Amino acid sequence: MIGVTRDTGPLAVRIASIAERVERAADAAGRDASEITTVVVTKFQPVELLEDLYSLGVRDFGESRHQEAKEKAAALPGDIRWHFVGQLQSKKARAVREYASVIHSVDRISLVDALASDDLDVGVFAQINLTDDPARGGVAPSGLDELVESIQAAPGMRLKGVMAVPPLEEDPARSYARLRELSERVMRAAPTASAISAGMSGDFEQAVSAGATHLRIGTAITGERTRGA
Repeated sequence: MIGVTRDTGPLAVRIASIAERVERAADAAGRDASEITTVVVTKFQPVELLEDLYSLGVRDFGESRHQEAKEKAAALPGDIRWHFVGQLQSKKARAVREYASVIHSVDRISLVDALASDDLDVGVFAQINLTDDPARGGVAPSGLDELVESIQAAPGMRLKGVMAVPPLEEDPARSYARLRELSERVMRAAPTASAISAGMSGDFEQAVSAGATHLRIGTAITGERTRGA
């Protein structure tokens, strides 16, 4: 049971501010803000902060390290939707699937094979690498169709759509426009995979303009991370 006695006023103000900005960006794009999910990324944040977020109505939490996510999931209420947003090793895939509602970083067929299950259902995004650096997370656009086909054929997996992190050297608006084009390509093979996971604290308004349905927002809501790098 969560019994929060801390002052959550500043946190509530930040949540409200982001919600207002999302609504304005959606209005400007001719969209309905209700179709946009804000995932609050809580990597490196203490459980107490997540309890505060929960008390303020947040139910979508994003984590990127399995052990940390597992411990938080065990400590917090069961109605939270856990989004795994970091790079995922195949050997940890089954363990992550035990608590995650959505995995945003499926980028290779070997990971699809590791996540496939007849017992559990998980929503997934196909992560796309928008750079020319193969060391970056994500499938190259040239391999996207094969990855999508693999996800569609795997038991226990629902392809929600596509995800990407914009290259540091590129205008986010341009990156998200490219991601939107790739989303439309995926939808030709998987019409229901219309979701786009894009946008972070510094660029989510551009992502909303390009059609993002899932925003991954950390410090603009939580404040600076308290540990780690």
